Amino acid sequence: MNDTILAALGNGREWNRLIEGQTAYISFTSEIFKEVHRIVDETSRLSGRLALEGYTREGARQVLSEIWGQPVGDDVTVFMPFNTDFGRHTVVGHNVFINKDAMFVDLGGITIEDDVLIGPRVSLITVNHNLAPDRRGDVEGSPIVIKRNAWLGANVTVLPGVTIGENAVVGANSVVIKDVPPNAVVVGTPAKVVKYVTD
Repeated sequence: MNDTILAALGNGREWNRLIEGQTAYISFTSEIFKEVHRIVDETSRLSGRLALEGYTREGARQVLSEIWGQPVGDDVTVFMPFNTDFGRHTVVGHNVFINKDAMFVDLGGITIEDDVLIGPRVSLITVNHNLAPDRRGDVEGSPIVIKRNAWLGANVTVLPGVTIGENAVVGANSVVIKDVPPNAVVVGTPAKVVKYVTD
């Protein structure tokens, strides 16, 4: 993490929880929240470039490398348009395919392992808001992990804190609110196991 970011955050305890893949709580009046918005503004600027340059695979990889803060390999394909708000807390493995209109809300951390397929209009949402009306602006970030060789169908929504197991399949239009076991096929809202993948 950038030293200037940590300096702006004092001891950075909740920030460190986020980057370590743990649930973290951020008050909307905190210095962390101000820094989050600064990074969101920077990501928005880069997303403008992505809209212009991302219609070639190489152009998309170059801009996504800046947004995600890591090199994006030539075995990663992301179809445009692609949307993200924060950007700095996404980690993508090898041989990953992300179809068009995906939306990543990644403050809480998104990890996509190797060989994952993500269908069109998939939303990965890692933040939630406080239920208390007077603290509704506070956010809670919890990581999403998509394990190796998982497949998320069109228009799937994955909510904070969920892990999609290795080889699992999430059917189109499903809303995933809890962990999906390895090799499971889940469908519906909320998503439920209907069968298991067999070799």
